[in-house]
Amino acid sequence: MAVYLADYDDCLELLINSDPAEYERRRSNFDTRLEQLRKGDKNSPWYRLCIAGVYLHKAIINVRFGEQYKAALNFRHSCSLLKENAAQFPGFEYNYIFSGLQQAVVGSLPPGYKWLASVFGMKGDVRQGTAALASFVNTHNESHPLYAETVLYYLYARFYLLSEQQEVWNFVNTTQFDATHNLLNTFVKANIALDYHKADEAIATLRAASAAVHYNLYPVFHYQMGVALLTRGDTACAGYFMQYLQTSKSPFYIKDTWQKMAFSWYICNDMAKANYCLSRLKASGTATIDADKQAARFAEKNTWPLRPLLKARLLIDGGYSGTALATLARITPAELTHPADKAEYYFRLGRANEDLAISPGQTQHYKIALGYYRQAMDIGKGRPEQFAARAALHMGKIFELLHLDDEAIKKYNECLDLPPHDFQNSIDQQAKAGINRVEGR
Repeated sequence: MAVYLADYDDCLELLINSDPAEYERRRSNFDTRLEQLRKGDKNSPWYRLCIAGVYLHKAIINVRFGEQYKAALNFRHSCSLLKENAAQFPGFEYNYIFSGLQQAVVGSLPPGYKWLASVFGMKGDVRQGTAALASFVNTHNESHPLYAETVLYYLYARFYLLSEQQEVWNFVNTTQFDATHNLLNTFVKANIALDYHKADEAIATLRAASAAVHYNLYPVFHYQMGVALLTRGDTACAGYFMQYLQTSKSPFYIKDTWQKMAFSWYICNDMAKANYCLSRLKASGTATIDADKQAARFAEKNTWPLRPLLKARLLIDGGYSGTALATLARITPAELTHPADKAEYYFRLGRANEDLAISPGQTQHYKIALGYYRQAMDIGKGRPEQFAARAALHMGKIFELLHLDDEAIKKYNECLDLPPHDFQNSIDQQAKAGINRVEGR
């Protein structure tokens, strides 16, 4: 167990800080630990479980550094070992941790990655996989091995694959989830807060944890703070983005960070600083992840978005949908001459109304949102921007929430059938997870 637990140091360091030089220094550690673990007791149910866990760690890091083929092989090794362990020790409930996670992940693979499922030799199911994680979490506690790890898998599966955002948000705000003294929990809570349009809560979480001894060893916290401040138009975000750029050794989110800084100055009408950030965007970083790819395409166009649309987008991202609607109300569709601007305009109107529908007694906003999403789809189909695909995705989510299953599956499939567009990997995965959820009811 000491060997297995030591593997977390490499996995989490490489996953969160993503330093290529550090990866080169540490990558052999995985194989060294596998050799050590193979000297263990083969008659113990922990033998194959720990080896499977290290293979899973390797796969996660392979994905992080763009080694997809190696990731598939290591993921398959992990799956095979867990199957063997389940056959030899069927009552060993710790098998459910990794097998549940793997089943949920495979169940959310978009059509373009279906071949991976056959390589893994398993059929994925988001609901069944998450249920396996839930079974472990609900019957164990902090005193049991691997409990903290399983809770994080469970939260991410529920939030991103089952769309149970409010339930997850409620959990990360309980006293049992310490996001002030546990920096991994800080990262998770801030990440969920940003993705759940709760910028104020993300800022509060990060500030509460900032006094922790090792807080500054993780530049991602500066990035998260910058994103949260950007959504409410606070130019203090630029200072945090600069801290990320100066301290991070990762090749990821560099172009994205320069783009976000450019936007912060642009919405304040400081074009000198905005154009400087745009020039740095073009010259810096790589374009291997979705966020950086989108930033690179923005730089190639060399045109700025309409300020009211950009402000509305940022406000919605931060959870300020009422203010966003007031901003959008100052735009008349007739003045939007470019199809991409029109598609974004209707998508943002739909997104703001969808957020407002969550409030008690405001469900009429779902109908309004659906109307705007239809317009966004009609205008954005066939274009490289993300708005038609995201509109279809969110229509599917609304229909799913309203238990209109046939309509939900139809929209999720329309989302998957659209031609290439921005953020395709993440959008397709969400659509595939949606289909899996609905069909599994």
